[in-house]
Amino acid sequence: MIEARDLIKRYGHTVAVDRLSFDVRPGTVTGFLGPNGSGKSTTMRMLIGLDRPDGGDARIGGRPYSGLGWPLREVGALLEAKSFQPGRSARAHLSALAASNGILRRRVEEVLAMVGLEQAAGQRARTFSFGMAQRLGIATALLGDPGVLLLDEPVNGLDPEGIRWLRMLLRSLAAEGRTVFVSSHLISEMALTADDLIVVGQGRLLAQTTVAELSARASSLEEAFLALTSGSVDYHGAHYHGAGYQGRGAGPRSADPAELRRLA
Repeated sequence: MIEARDLIKRYGHTVAVDRLSFDVRPGTVTGFLGPNGSGKSTTMRMLIGLDRPDGGDARIGGRPYSGLGWPLREVGALLEAKSFQPGRSARAHLSALAASNGILRRRVEEVLAMVGLEQAAGQRARTFSFGMAQRLGIATALLGDPGVLLLDEPVNGLDPEGIRWLRMLLRSLAAEGRTVFVSSHLISEMALTADDLIVVGQGRLLAQTTVAELSARASSLEEAFLALTSGSVDYHGAHYHGAGYQGRGAGPRSADPAELRRLA
């Protein structure tokens, strides 16, 4: 289980996370949603000790991340796609991590197979596409067979087959009783993947609910999400209506061809 209590993080005069509290329960996939700049990545970094909170407390399995004896065997995290030494092969990268955390060598081959990198295991990581780098990051998160997984935008760079594969993987891991916490900007994918949702805006909790409950508020999960976060978005684009458009708060007017070319 993941517990966040009154988390605060400031960068100068900017409050990135503002007294944020939530729980992520085992046995479910919990989606972490919010507009760009809402504090999702900062929150995940605080959960695993990469950023120190200015206030509040974060615990995994009842303990702070710093108190875990074998971190990779208890928590698997993917926060950046290319957080590996580019000159190493995928196998060498995973083997080094396994050795440092007392993980059996055969587990390296198991996770390479799980993420579909068996054939590329000997390649230097610098040659990987973004999608392959994402798969290596997921393999790293799975290496210790942890009970808790935190994944920040894991579908970035994956093709449709890869997105479907990841969806099935995350749901199968949750079905085994693991805690799966995953952020994404793809609302439609979260509708298919997640059971529970935590929605934030401007660093604050907007909702802790289920996919079914939030979806019931509007015609789709996307529409419900946009309505919930409308007051937490810093930029609103123009609204188009046929051949013309109107900015937020503006009345309809005729389209100016030169202006439309600029906006396109």
